[in-house]
Amino acid sequence: MVATSSELTLEKVQSAIALILDELGEPLTQAQQQALNAYKSDDHAKVKRLALLNPTDYFCKSLGYLGGALKLTPNTDTILAESLRAAVDHSREVRLINLGQKIGTILE
Repeated sequence: MVATSSELTLEKVQSAIALILDELGEPLTQAQQQALNAYKSDDHAKVKRLALLNPTDYFCKSLGYLGGALKLTPNTDTILAESLRAAVDHSREVRLINLGQKIGTILE
């Protein structure tokens, strides 16, 4: 990895957010759907509350960070990194569940 010191712009952050949203995929639970709807409605306080109320839900956690990334503060890189980590953790969990179910079906 090569670190760069290029200036953050809203356009760059929005492109990064789009990649994170792609990684998250479609919501699987009601809480995830509510969080995504709130995020799309710019209700970032509601997304953060849903992340708080669902502390083991990486989907909600990832979305909970994203509203803060749009503020373009010195913490934007950190916020994006945390959202990215949570999105990948969510994807990993989904893959584990899916593979476990497939193996369970085979072994029945």
